[in-house]
Amino acid sequence: MNAAQPGPSSASTQRGGESQILTYFGFLTLLIYLSTPTGYLVDIATSFMLKNQLHASAEQVAQFRFVSAIPVFVAFIFGMVRDRWNPFGLRDRGFFLFFAPATGAVFIWLAFGKLQLSTLTLGVILAMITFRFVAAGYQGLMSLVGQEKLMSGRLSTIWNVALAIPALLAAYSSGWVTEHLSSRQILLLMAGLCFAVGIFGLWKQRAVFASTYEQPKAQHLSLWKDVKRLVGHRAIYGAILINFFWNFAPGAATPLQYYLTNQLHLPDSSFSNYNAIFAASFIPTYILYGFLCKKVPQIKLLVWGTVIGVPQMIPLLFVHSATAAQLMAIPIGLMGGLASAAYFDLAMRSCPPGLQGTLMMFVDGLLVLSARGGDILGTKIYDSDKTNGFLYCVGATTFVYLLILPMILLVPRELVSTRDGEANPVVDQEDLEELGRV
Repeated sequence: MNAAQPGPSSASTQRGGESQILTYFGFLTLLIYLSTPTGYLVDIATSFMLKNQLHASAEQVAQFRFVSAIPVFVAFIFGMVRDRWNPFGLRDRGFFLFFAPATGAVFIWLAFGKLQLSTLTLGVILAMITFRFVAAGYQGLMSLVGQEKLMSGRLSTIWNVALAIPALLAAYSSGWVTEHLSSRQILLLMAGLCFAVGIFGLWKQRAVFASTYEQPKAQHLSLWKDVKRLVGHRAIYGAILINFFWNFAPGAATPLQYYLTNQLHLPDSSFSNYNAIFAASFIPTYILYGFLCKKVPQIKLLVWGTVIGVPQMIPLLFVHSATAAQLMAIPIGLMGGLASAAYFDLAMRSCPPGLQGTLMMFVDGLLVLSARGGDILGTKIYDSDKTNGFLYCVGATTFVYLLILPMILLVPRELVSTRDGEANPVVDQEDLEELGRV
């Protein structure tokens, strides 16, 4: 047997390690997105507190949502802190162990404290801040492991599938939650989930953490040099723009809700049912990406996913009943899965060495900002024409998605020329040179 080729036992060991890594991040992703203050449960609790107990107007609720989300908009700051700070000498696990329970404590304070607008705003902002450190540790660790273990494609699949589960739960349980749980009970549930993330931080999965922080891709320089490296790292620009435009969908949220319920006079449940089926329909193509990424260079998956995703919203123009809305959600979701997985894979591949948390949290905040911005633009387009407003929204979304195709040219070809699991010596050499280690 050639000494350079792994034998059956080493190949089996490698597969076992990869399986452990995927399992670890699958459970962690699910916990993170169930407990995040940006999630659906917290939004329900706070919106009902504002509306029913503080008698806030719709404008005040909207202002509250914007102000409380400010820490998310500047999430890259938390990523930069993650890349340079080593809490308790445990690196990312230290962020889980301290900041997740700290977020839980804030939720307990909100649940039992005196309810005032100022107190609620301060509490949610504090929860957003503390949990951004948790998210930074999670995103940075997953990206670092994805780069070092050559698993960014499969980890993107795990991330997207696990992220779809809270979306499904939110869509299907919305009515039950609002009818059976008080705001205090929801906040206490969130506190329990945050403490569960803290407990998860005790798990030091060997396949994930063995020598992870000693590899070249985990090293950083001084703060100023790292800022210069980040700005000069040409791979980040294509990844940032592509992810921003993919999440900037003027017709996907509020305009669609109003189109279904007001213009087509469908029941309110039609929108939540559509979202549930839409989220579920992504999963098969996420899984397909996890298979294809080991067989096909990523550049092909980027192009294929984009071409398939460009007309994603067009089937909505053929919706005229609640049944049709639910049926159309299936192809719409299927058309977006490859692109979503490919773009997140690209973001992980594009991280400069030692700055995984910074870039991934920048993308994380950008996704929220682009979604909010796209929705604001979409509502303006929708309101501009009572008859054809939604048609224009679909056209605007399709045009925005079409712009992603030329943006792929901004991605360095050598970065996406390999399959998942395939070594990329050109990129590795560039990383070493960037760190000044050659």
